[in-house]
Amino acid sequence: MPQLTEWESFYVIVGSSAAALTGLMFVVITLIADLGAQRSGGAVAAFGTPTIVHFCAALIVSATLSAPWHSLAKVAAVLDVCGAAGLAYTIIVVRRARRQTTYKPVFEDWLWHTVLPLVGYTALLLAAVVLPRDVEVSLFVIGGVALSLVLIGIHNAWDTVTYLAITQAEGQDKPGS
Repeated sequence: MPQLTEWESFYVIVGSSAAALTGLMFVVITLIADLGAQRSGGAVAAFGTPTIVHFCAALIVSATLSAPWHSLAKVAAVLDVCGAAGLAYTIIVVRRARRQTTYKPVFEDWLWHTVLPLVGYTALLLAAVVLPRDVEVSLFVIGGVALSLVLIGIHNAWDTVTYLAITQAEGQDKPGS
């Protein structure tokens, strides 16, 4: 399909980046475990795991659009499932963020961990629905969503690492620590 062929390089770059960053997150989580910093399963589920999910969603979208499809309807169906699953997962993340007690989220956390992913997965779902009728616009929206999910993941990973580094450093500065 020529419409998808034109996007091949873009999705190779985005998908490869998402895969590499997913692997890097495993290294980061291992290092965080060695810090001995205060953490909880609830906070990790609310703020750490979604980062991996966003990277993997970008990888899945990239792989989907790089596959040798013969019908845009089938591509749209796969992307519909990805968008719907992302929306459902982000709603779960909202609930997890509200229930965890280790960290009190601020506006920026709500924006980057819930609002922007909700917008992204909604745009993916809508673009997938429109894809068979308006290929060009849909492909630009889908590409924007894939790139946005990688950027959201990068921001959230950086935010988590810097938060943990700062709280760890503050803990070491306290007398008796």
